[in-house]
Amino acid sequence: MRDGKRSRRDPPQSPPQSPPQSIGSPAELGGLLADLRAARGFSLREVEEVTGKAVSNAYLSQLEHGKIKRPSPNVLHSLAEVYAVPYEALMEKAGYLLPSEDGGGHRARLAAFAIDNLTAEEEEELLKYLAFLRSRKSS
Repeated sequence: MRDGKRSRRDPPQSPPQSPPQSIGSPAELGGLLADLRAARGFSLREVEEVTGKAVSNAYLSQLEHGKIKRPSPNVLHSLAEVYAVPYEALMEKAGYLLPSEDGGGHRARLAAFAIDNLTAEEEEELLKYLAFLRSRKSS
């Protein structure tokens, strides 16, 4: 380039690209919901139908992409039933319930199968696997 002008040999300059956006990290509610839906093999529209339109496909998409951070407990209850996961786990992930520190609650029930207490990532993986196993039983 000379004097700010591009020659024919210079490749065109493209604006810097931002990295592709993922649906969410495993620690976020949206990412967990997307993973649970995928584990059950449901489309957004199928979840809408299975919940009796209690959760619209557009609303679920916004949840999964992190545009809605705290859905109502009613929505979480519907999704917990469809995905066959504990309602309390989704309520905790949405920030409605605090993780129990006294060893009680659902974390302790899940931890009963582990040598030590589960990390948040391990708990999420266990929930996804549980949803997968339950989806195989209902087939």
